[in-house]
Amino acid sequence: MSERRTRRQAAMEAAAAADENPAKPGADAHGDANGNSAAHTSATSNTHANPAENIFLFWPNLIGYFRIVLAIASLYYMPLHPRTCSLLYSISCLLDALDGYAARYFNQSTRFGAVLDMVTDRCTTSCLLVFLSSAFPRWAIVFQGLISLDFASHYIHMYATLAMGGSAESHKNVDKSRSWLLNLYYTNKLGRSIRHMRLERALLHCPSTLLSFSSPLLSPQLLQTVGESKAAAIQGGAQVNSSIIRQLFTNPYSAAALEMARANKMDSTWPWILAGISAPVMVLKNILNIVQLVKASKWLAEGDVQARKTAALAKAKTG
Repeated sequence: MSERRTRRQAAMEAAAAADENPAKPGADAHGDANGNSAAHTSATSNTHANPAENIFLFWPNLIGYFRIVLAIASLYYMPLHPRTCSLLYSISCLLDALDGYAARYFNQSTRFGAVLDMVTDRCTTSCLLVFLSSAFPRWAIVFQGLISLDFASHYIHMYATLAMGGSAESHKNVDKSRSWLLNLYYTNKLGRSIRHMRLERALLHCPSTLLSFSSPLLSPQLLQTVGESKAAAIQGGAQVNSSIIRQLFTNPYSAAALEMARANKMDSTWPWILAGISAPVMVLKNILNIVQLVKASKWLAEGDVQARKTAALAKAKTG
């Protein structure tokens, strides 16, 4: 009884207090009754305190845009200016490590940035391999296979991650039980360094481009000559590969033709050294692409089997 009387007294006191403090004229009675006025005020203040962020202007994404500009410039110079092309392409690859550092430093890791980074890598790699296919026609099937493997591996891996792991799952979170090699590649410091700096592309594809201009072993057309009558019309300092220059340029003394001649005089020693050092890294990277393709395919197949079992059980219950 005492407890019931206490509750009644508390209710009566609360009613009396409400009568003594009526709502002020002009106040939002609906808002006060539901407690929405305070919430609206709080939400408004939070909106002013935290304005909408422009993801496209985050520092890592700005670095990504600059990488695209450098990649396009390197592709522009690729047919005739191998040194300039290799320099721009290498800087674009090395900046891939900087945008990841900027994302962690400024706390600006975004899905858009991750996709931008991957698309840039796939496009620049494929464009470079297309050029190498034209520079080394006899090895075109190899470069075409590398392009196909690169696209297929990453596409299936991304799709499997989204389909099986959910939209919040990162494609870099590979469990050891699924593949210890991929887990090592995506989580180990050395693996991250190779992945971020794109060493296999900067140190192998670029030397391959340089070798297409400097190595007669890989490019026998560099040894082609012309007859004495045609060679006499060409300036003495630009006689290297005069037949190719004649075929590509109307004026053999143009800036592009002279650059072609200068590039063909380039020593192939350092490109061969760089290619030899980075070749094992390139082989390992493509082995990882194969493993990634196989593991992602098996993961999707496991999901299909489970989905079919679930559908069969549901059909049996309804039947």
